[in-house]
Amino acid sequence: MRHAVLEQLQAQPAYQALVKAVRSGQALSGLGLLRAARLPLLAALWADLRCPMLLVADRMDRALTVQDELGFWSADAPRLLFPEPNPMFYEQAAWGSNTRRERLQVLTALAQYHIPGQERPKQPPMIITSLRALMTRTLPRRDFLKHTRSLKVGQMASPEMLQRTWVEVGYQAAEVVLEPGQFSRRGGLLDVWVPAEKFPVRLEFFGDEIDLLRRFDPATQRTVEKIERLTVTPAREVLPGKATQLPEGVEVDEFYLPVVHPAHASLLDYLPKDALVVVGDMDLLQSIAGEIEEQAVQFRQESVAEGTLTEDFPVPYLSWSEIQDMLSGQRFLELGHGNAEQPGELAEVFQPEQRFGGRLKQFVEQMLVYAGRGEQVMVVSRQVPRLRELWTEYSAQQVMAVLPEFVEGSLGEGWAMRCADGGVLHVLTDSEVFGWERPLVRQRHRPVVEAPEALYADLRPGDWVVHVDYGIGRYTGLVRRVLEGVEREFLCVEYEGGSQLFVPVYQADRLSRYVGPDAEPPSPTRLGTPEWNQAKQRVREEVLKVAQDLLELYARRHVAQGVAFGADTPWQKELEASFPYVETADQLKAIEDVKRDMERSRPMDRLLCGDVGYGKTEVALRAAFKAVMGGKQVAVLVPTTVLAQQHYETFRQRLAAFPVQVEMLSRFRSQREQDAIVRRLGMGQVDIIIGTHRLLQPDVTFKDLGLVIVDEEQRFGVTHKEHFKKLRTEVDVLTLTATPIPRTLYMALTGVRDISTINTPPEERLPIITHIGPYSPRLVRQAILREMERGGQVFFVHNRVQTIGAMEQHLHHLVPEARVGVAHGQMNEAQLSQVMEQFTRGELDVLLCTSIIESGLDIPNANTLIVDRGDTFGLAQLYQLRGRVGRGAQRAYAYFFRHRKKPPTAEGQERLEVIAENSQLGAGYSIAMRDLEMRGAGEMLGMRQSGYIATVGFHLYTRLLAQAVRQLRQARGMPALEQDPVLAVRELVAAVAVEFPLTMDIPADYIPDQRLRLSLYRRMADITDEQSLDLLRQEFQDRFGPLPEPVANLFFQFQVRLRAQRAGLAAVTVEGEQIVLRYPPLPEGVTRSLQNLAPLARSGRNAYWMAFGGDVAIWKGQLLAVLNALVTAKEANHGEDSDH
Repeated sequence: MRHAVLEQLQAQPAYQALVKAVRSGQALSGLGLLRAARLPLLAALWADLRCPMLLVADRMDRALTVQDELGFWSADAPRLLFPEPNPMFYEQAAWGSNTRRERLQVLTALAQYHIPGQERPKQPPMIITSLRALMTRTLPRRDFLKHTRSLKVGQMASPEMLQRTWVEVGYQAAEVVLEPGQFSRRGGLLDVWVPAEKFPVRLEFFGDEIDLLRRFDPATQRTVEKIERLTVTPAREVLPGKATQLPEGVEVDEFYLPVVHPAHASLLDYLPKDALVVVGDMDLLQSIAGEIEEQAVQFRQESVAEGTLTEDFPVPYLSWSEIQDMLSGQRFLELGHGNAEQPGELAEVFQPEQRFGGRLKQFVEQMLVYAGRGEQVMVVSRQVPRLRELWTEYSAQQVMAVLPEFVEGSLGEGWAMRCADGGVLHVLTDSEVFGWERPLVRQRHRPVVEAPEALYADLRPGDWVVHVDYGIGRYTGLVRRVLEGVEREFLCVEYEGGSQLFVPVYQADRLSRYVGPDAEPPSPTRLGTPEWNQAKQRVREEVLKVAQDLLELYARRHVAQGVAFGADTPWQKELEASFPYVETADQLKAIEDVKRDMERSRPMDRLLCGDVGYGKTEVALRAAFKAVMGGKQVAVLVPTTVLAQQHYETFRQRLAAFPVQVEMLSRFRSQREQDAIVRRLGMGQVDIIIGTHRLLQPDVTFKDLGLVIVDEEQRFGVTHKEHFKKLRTEVDVLTLTATPIPRTLYMALTGVRDISTINTPPEERLPIITHIGPYSPRLVRQAILREMERGGQVFFVHNRVQTIGAMEQHLHHLVPEARVGVAHGQMNEAQLSQVMEQFTRGELDVLLCTSIIESGLDIPNANTLIVDRGDTFGLAQLYQLRGRVGRGAQRAYAYFFRHRKKPPTAEGQERLEVIAENSQLGAGYSIAMRDLEMRGAGEMLGMRQSGYIATVGFHLYTRLLAQAVRQLRQARGMPALEQDPVLAVRELVAAVAVEFPLTMDIPADYIPDQRLRLSLYRRMADITDEQSLDLLRQEFQDRFGPLPEPVANLFFQFQVRLRAQRAGLAAVTVEGEQIVLRYPPLPEGVTRSLQNLAPLARSGRNAYWMAFGGDVAIWKGQLLAVLNALVTAKEANHGEDSDH
């Protein structure tokens, strides 16, 4: 249907005249087209002209929408975004790596039109940019082309020289290539990721000749495909190799671009002669350019006065007059009204479409009218199934010449077009049908790639570790020691009194990082004493009790009788269809889990964990609606008044179309209002009540309560929690928390607690740019102005009520143009409520508040957070605070300041650094959130457990707990749990000793970086089957080159260990001229009957002996054969036993 729409447009005589005029090179202005009709016009022009097009939008968010909607009309056109840098002009801050990459992709695509002999792209690109991105100076085209180099198989090129030139054009050396703009070298292999390429490329050399070129996947580091040639372009828009005039030690970044490259250049320089530049409205662009320049000039003056910028610093942008001058040589088209007296002919064939604002009956009736007249209709909606169903229902008896087409998609607005043949064509969107605004397009974020061994990279010298068999000590690093004449690498751990333990690399999995319930360092174990085994035994017994309690509660709930809700009603489907975002897979699964629980007769008790702002509220809202549809009342319990207000607004807004009564009980209501609400609640006139702990007071009674939703349970007191416990055996309870639960604990508890987790961020969210440093009034002013310039709002957190008034004066003085409101917990209810509402409605620019905003507030328009004295907050608090921004389409900024003069405590500084490092999405589930997770663990298991967690460390504790749950379920005859193999908590098994007089490790000349070697040892030691070991062996060859002998021996050692474990052996070692395969010792008087394995091995009382020496390959093969026979025999015996 889309093609049919474009064909009708292309058939218009006015359109054909326009194409002719563009082809002849005329500059056309003032078409006066409807906004909604501009994009299909561009798609048609692209198809007819087949030339590169540059679309200039007034702002970045508009450019993103254009890029997204063009995809609907022109799916096969390469749509490239040329974004603007995050910092303002003259602001010395980093350009984001995404911004850098997308800008370079555009320059690379256009450079192909200027390289002699280079093939032109098969599909000319459509480039979408904003005015500020166009004004930003870039690398001159001459320099870009001069430093672009083609490499092909068979070419001579020394790796040393390539590395040098890459550094000069902006590439950075890395240990493992994970991001565009990085390269790394290992022996005869060079990896490089050219920014415009989808995958990085591995160059394999034979001497100085390029032997092979292959693309590889950064996540697995394995080869994807071989290629013949690679074009390496600059990796930045400023070339470090040219930066000779900068002082020593200054890091070359884009801030210095105008200094390093004095020639003025912009994206327009890269356009080929036949490119077409398209703008909406020239006058609007001119006034915006004026504002941008004015702001830049003011910022320049402030920075010069403050001494952060020199007087002679060159201008980093092109002025409007320079841009106009450059446009005069290009084919040009203005779609808006411009200076034209009247709109062009083409504008007259388009009309705005009728609006229905959610009145669906009226919409269907109008569609029937169109169909009756034989007019074509295309409905573009995110709710196609729902609209199609309605249409089928209403139009069943009608006979129509033309049927409407329903197309899944999202457009801003629709239009009606008079066709050349006299007919009319209608395009309707969600905007006309439902009255929704199209959800803002947010940049698709590239997930952060991690190296395959990233999971094992959390161990550094100086860290506390736990050895399963020897206890808690401090890891000091990898060391080389000679053992029986062979030098090898070991992991060294230091215990109480300075005694050291050398752990062989193949047993690296016996070690894990020590994580306690709080930041207190553990007390190290004494080697050679029974204290560790006794401590472990105590924890084992305690864990068994915990598992029993959890199972009891679980079993009690299974037999309790609750309410079984019916299947979803049509209204439920309508409510879900009106959700303006796309649900993530995790969110859908959580919704499904909750509904399944509600439809069962036993009471639901589900815990829903999800990072801040990942859409838990929507899950709760759908559950609440389902309960109301089932004729029950719902109570939503939240920890703070502010959050109650927020949920109240959300629920009212989402449920406005349905006859559902939503009310709120909190400090924001007067006593009289509260009494009236409580009375109506008791009479059953309120369906959903949202409130703080006020809801738990004895005067609050329900007529028929069916579901309780508890938000942030960890913030309620013990007495309240007891109340919840009682509720859990009577009604359905859904608990939400943003404090993440460690996945290991989650796995350990499956089978005793129902847990859903939402781990994927909504598609539209960007990571937050985080700044830490001493308090700077200049940065604060700049941050507030930047946010106001893009129409956003700012949270300013100052956590001391006594001095908040003085801070308000400081802000008025610093940013007189901003409207500032103050909010803190000690204000009276009416004032607090009023300020919060003003901020939500956008009547204030800055909310100066205490940390009352940390729990769950959701204001998508607030995208800058400034925290004064951030070093005094706990990590969990910092994380929750930062979760308040970055919920909308715009890039968010968080500033955590410390005191200007007083240095922070070491822990305070460390917390700030951790929060700054973890800026990618869902960082809540990363290593850095360990202390948060510990709190979550303590809360789930009760405080008594934290002592036991401290004794053995968190990882060992969860392994013991998982084991206890497994054993108890088995003892009670409950079915075994299906476990996700990736997440499964590993069984605790006894260590197997495997020793041969061979060098078995990773030599430093094969992998020089010690931390990478350690991560690889730990990754190898974690492998539990031979197939994975084989895959890892192939990966090593692919990534690091052919295996040297010590590495091949190491893989053999792991293979022997895996088979020995399966055969039930305790050790495989060499004694004299013999290899001994020993079983664990047996109790007194018990004998083991060993089968006869002659001639390969002879059997003793508790061991097998076989010859060692001679040809290595022969004895290795024989040993594997013996182990294989033992595994087969053991598994056969096991099978017979279970048959009996």
